[in-house]
Amino acid sequence: MTSSQIDHLLNENRRFAPSPGFADDAVANADLYARADEDREGFWADQARELLHWHTPFTQVLNWSNPPFAEWFADGELNVAYNCLDRHVEAGNGDRVALLWEGEPGDERRVTYAELTDEVKRLANVLEGLGVGVNDRVAIYMPMIPEAIAAMLAVARIGAVHSVVFGGFSADSLRARIDDAGAKLVITADGGYRKGKVSPLKPAVDMALADRNGSGPQETVENVLVVRRGGNDVDWVEGRDLWWHDVVPAASAEHEASAFPAENPLFILYTSGTTGKPKGILHTSGGYLTQAAFTNRVVHDIHPETDVYWCTADIGWITGHSYVTYGPLANGATQVLYEGTPDTPHPGRWWEVVEKYGVTILYTAPTAIRSFMKIGRAVPQKFDLSSLRLLGSVGEPINPEAWVWYREIIGHGETPIVDTWWQTETGAMMISALPGVTETKPGSAQVPLPGISVDVVDDDGTHVGNGNGGLLVITEPWPSMLRGIWGDPERFKETYWDKFRDKGFYFAGDGARLDDDGDVWLLGRVDDVMNVSGHRLSTTEIESALVAHEATAEAAVVGASDETTGQAVVAFVIIKQSYLDKHSPEGLAQALRAWVSEQIGPIARPRDVYIVGELPKTRSGKIMRRLLRDVAEGREVGDTTTLADTAVMSVISAQVK
Repeated sequence: MTSSQIDHLLNENRRFAPSPGFADDAVANADLYARADEDREGFWADQARELLHWHTPFTQVLNWSNPPFAEWFADGELNVAYNCLDRHVEAGNGDRVALLWEGEPGDERRVTYAELTDEVKRLANVLEGLGVGVNDRVAIYMPMIPEAIAAMLAVARIGAVHSVVFGGFSADSLRARIDDAGAKLVITADGGYRKGKVSPLKPAVDMALADRNGSGPQETVENVLVVRRGGNDVDWVEGRDLWWHDVVPAASAEHEASAFPAENPLFILYTSGTTGKPKGILHTSGGYLTQAAFTNRVVHDIHPETDVYWCTADIGWITGHSYVTYGPLANGATQVLYEGTPDTPHPGRWWEVVEKYGVTILYTAPTAIRSFMKIGRAVPQKFDLSSLRLLGSVGEPINPEAWVWYREIIGHGETPIVDTWWQTETGAMMISALPGVTETKPGSAQVPLPGISVDVVDDDGTHVGNGNGGLLVITEPWPSMLRGIWGDPERFKETYWDKFRDKGFYFAGDGARLDDDGDVWLLGRVDDVMNVSGHRLSTTEIESALVAHEATAEAAVVGASDETTGQAVVAFVIIKQSYLDKHSPEGLAQALRAWVSEQIGPIARPRDVYIVGELPKTRSGKIMRRLLRDVAEGREVGDTTTLADTAVMSVISAQVK
């Protein structure tokens, strides 16, 4: 057995076929797989032509002559913003609502396609007037307000490159990203609402542009454009800072969308590198927009005339780029945009939004679903969720129990669930069920989408076969693939391509297994696989077993060094409120150890189970297991700056001691 084989211990036998009614109306059908299998490049060319407007039609589909640097539709020209806005207005859909915006305090705006197009044209004129041109970089550091979407689209409209930085990142994180991209302009707001109060943004921009830790003042930024949202006091630098409300409404609403080559850079999005220096993932225009629009249409089953779609991601993450800004607007959809947190001002806030706007499609993260499980079903059951017809999950593997809870409680026991696997680097979804086509299995990412080729291999790149685990790879280029790491082609090759250089595979860094049907189950990051007495165990499977216990809402498992077994399983568990209302937590840790032993086998029994109130999560909801590993091994806890709540680790450390 090679070292990359990951032992498979959990069995999940529940199956859910699509209802005939859903299947009859679904956008996708099984023919898509056959079309893509027959001629993969031709399939993507068809999608690009059917879904997008090309100012100059392409004749060349894929140029893979210089791997790993791909070019898709390279001789074609298009304008990304025109595809998301103008063409819908020209087709007579200007009055359709693009954004149903809900502020955290309860204020609201309905922005039509015509209004959004008008705003983007004016902003494009403002940007050009400030000297921003093709391929110049613009940093966007904003709350979830309509102007944030307009900012992304205006930058795209003039052929510039945006780098959106999540509005919760610190001044230092912002500075590092502005410096790396060499941004010419920053678009921000005075502040935005988060957890019931205004979280200031402009002050962080001022700090980022000033002398940080002796590095001197930032040198490339010439202007800062500021939206008034929070009403908080801000400092002002005359000549550099501009109020959005002064300059955008005053600008001309006439702006021609020029055509740019399909390989023109669209955005840089930074992901935290394991080495500390953030990696600027670069995406271009034509291939990216093709796959974002196609996957949004077929996986979310978008019917633009009737659906109200809501992806809960922030634009600071790739999900907010592909499935809030670009995919849905390219498809002419109506979507909800919500500014705040799921639990403010009350724990049913999301369900209130679903009821208010009649949301039909909801796309969110497993972390959010598990936090709702922790609160209990009584909260969502107070709201009318009958409008929901499709649920989606993104961000990390979803445990089977959380999947079933999501379907039963949020989806009234009948909505299909699409659990999607993809990454910042892949740009768009890669593995998912197709609603109306796929018989779904709770917890499985299922099958590669039409036109996508993936495999699970051992360390040598050999296919592991059904029933086995190993490393997830992508074996053929795909349209929305990353085109590099900004300014660092060597790091790009080394990070993603070196491991299987001779095979030409992209290595995602995730472990996976193929079940007996050949469907894909994600096993988490390969870095998170534990070696217990010679058995390679996946954190995901043990976490799933813990979540299957009636008391558990969420669990994180890490391997801690152990003299006897090499590594031992250590679990951190959050208990459901409904369980605590009826039972004492006394003896629960022991009961959970025994439970895992029963569910999976004695080899997976945790050495320690710690009952905690919260887990360390990044602001996009991923659990930072390396910090838990520090605690489990009694080390000083590492860097916590990317956590949503930096105090969590000191609380956990105290509970463990």
